[in-house]
Amino acid sequence: MGDVSPGPATSTPDGPAGTPARPWGQLTDEPGAVRLEDAFDVVAAHRWLGQHVDGLAPQPLPEVRQFSSGASNLTYLLRYPDRDLVLRRPPAGHKAASAHDMGREYRVQRALSGWYRYVPEMLALCQDPSVIGSPFYVMGRIDGLILHQALPAGLDLPAPAAEKLARRAIDCLVELHRVDPYRAGLGDLGRGAGYVSRQVAGWTDRYRRARTPDAPDFEAVSAWLDRHQPPDVAICLIHNDFRLDNLVLRPGAPDAELQVVGVLDWEMATLGDPMMDLGAVLSYWVQADDDKVRQRFKLQPSDVPGMPTRDELAAYYCDRAGRSVGAAGDWTFYEVFGLFRLAGIMQQIYFRYHRGDTTNPAFRDYAVLVEYVESRCRAIAGLAA
Repeated sequence: MGDVSPGPATSTPDGPAGTPARPWGQLTDEPGAVRLEDAFDVVAAHRWLGQHVDGLAPQPLPEVRQFSSGASNLTYLLRYPDRDLVLRRPPAGHKAASAHDMGREYRVQRALSGWYRYVPEMLALCQDPSVIGSPFYVMGRIDGLILHQALPAGLDLPAPAAEKLARRAIDCLVELHRVDPYRAGLGDLGRGAGYVSRQVAGWTDRYRRARTPDAPDFEAVSAWLDRHQPPDVAICLIHNDFRLDNLVLRPGAPDAELQVVGVLDWEMATLGDPMMDLGAVLSYWVQADDDKVRQRFKLQPSDVPGMPTRDELAAYYCDRAGRSVGAAGDWTFYEVFGLFRLAGIMQQIYFRYHRGDTTNPAFRDYAVLVEYVESRCRAIAGLAA
């Protein structure tokens, strides 16, 4: 992707090396106060980091802030006098057996540092839960802008620039899918062939275990997916949570349009089918003509003027990746599976809210949204309501 700032991206107080000090000012993504339920022992974390990160030992305790986005692993800013660090740790309460593995997430990004220019700099991994109550890792902050549900005040994103940004994001996904996981030392990250079949079975099981009394059963949808699954089109390194709000952006020369400088949240990265990864990407892509209910779970400004539709992005990806939707199997399957997987993720999060493990009000409406996604899956698959 020739029009993206070169990497790998590493963090300094003023952003990646060689860049000016925050020319976009108020557009920098900033965290807020730490939620009481997500607080941790800052003194213990600072003491441990002083022993494992060069240059921290003589410094005072950092100011700690929490990034409000993200419904799975928790992310904090540690602001030291001369640099910003980012700490990642799992949430309290119920966890899926394979989720929230700090060591795995750390290892993936560290291994990719020489192969994929958008990963953050990994600094230290603590697998001793006695330090702050859970494993955690710390990385350098990639300074820049993260787009959430709506464009921030002060950001001018004309329609042509919005279209270019969406296509640049897909180019980053294509670039990731071209990384050789064996040369990067990640050949054992997943189980390889049979990915599609395992995903259908795995998400069916995860949904059933996280189902609450107010949630639909999804049995007709999971049975349809089981009957219609295509063979794997390839096995490559996939991100599994690739969205605009997991990308760090910065205006780039010469046109000052937004460039991708970082990709975050590698918790679910694995070896898998790239078309399944694309289906997951587009399950989050809420477009301008979607109904009001779907607009409610918009996580990124994918509906602003100029943004391509889901079908347009699927076609663009296939063109850039040298794949054909027809040759890869029925796109309907990938679309339905992407939504089914999204429902499973939301239901796992809502399960924690339902049990009282989290009081984050953002999760209150997830039960309604899961029911809506089930209806969309049925409609797309042609199943009776």
